Amino acid sequence: MRAPRRRAYREPMKKAIARPAPAPDGTAAERLAAVKATLDAAARWGGHPPPALIAVSKTHGPEAIAPLLEAGHRCFGENRVQEARAKWPALKAQWPGVDLHLVGQLQSNKAADAVNLFDAIHSLDRPSLVTALARAVQAAGRQPTLFVQLNLGEEAQKGGVPPAGLEGLLAAARAAGLEVSGLMTVPPADRDPAPFFALLARLARRHGLPGLSMGMSRDHDIAAALGATHVRVGSALFGPRETDPQKA
Repeated sequence: MRAPRRRAYREPMKKAIARPAPAPDGTAAERLAAVKATLDAAARWGGHPPPALIAVSKTHGPEAIAPLLEAGHRCFGENRVQEARAKWPALKAQWPGVDLHLVGQLQSNKAADAVNLFDAIHSLDRPSLVTALARAVQAAGRQPTLFVQLNLGEEAQKGGVPPAGLEGLLAAARAAGLEVSGLMTVPPADRDPAPFFALLARLARRHGLPGLSMGMSRDHDIAAALGATHVRVGSALFGPRETDPQKA
């Protein structure tokens, strides 16, 4: 089944929703409202519920995050365990109710820290990580929401299991006592994302998984129109990233 191309979604959708892009020089609350309005309108246009907006705060300090918290937003994403551990305990203590997502690659030796710190992990992609997470979940007595990351473009530089390995990884996770809630992908940057999002949705339906983590600042509208349950938006909310901290 061939998925519709980007143009098949973006052009008629833009006419239907008529939403301006968030102004990079606007306030945090204004950028947040603009992104949410776009997501809501795109999802409605596609006949889906609006997705959860994960504000990806990687490389941004508490001073950049606080305005979104003050505006009432509570769903955030980080790429690295070490960076999240350095800034989020204090922020969570000041602003209760934060839902924290790990959206970057997870090293197996950081599984225990991730299980204790994050409410969702979007990067389950290999059997060794299944083993490490199962051990960490048993020790902690809690399991974050888990997404299997798929490398649909089969790009060597990206994490994620190829489509042919999905069934085996899901079986391994279930055998280890882990409950997988959905799938995640990052399409190749230079290609139309719509076919990749459509394929992710099809694979999720085939395996009975309700969650679809897809879409970033450049394509969150298309993802929402195609049924994303979670989108991961950074620069449209925070502007350009600060200097990348040392990798966790």
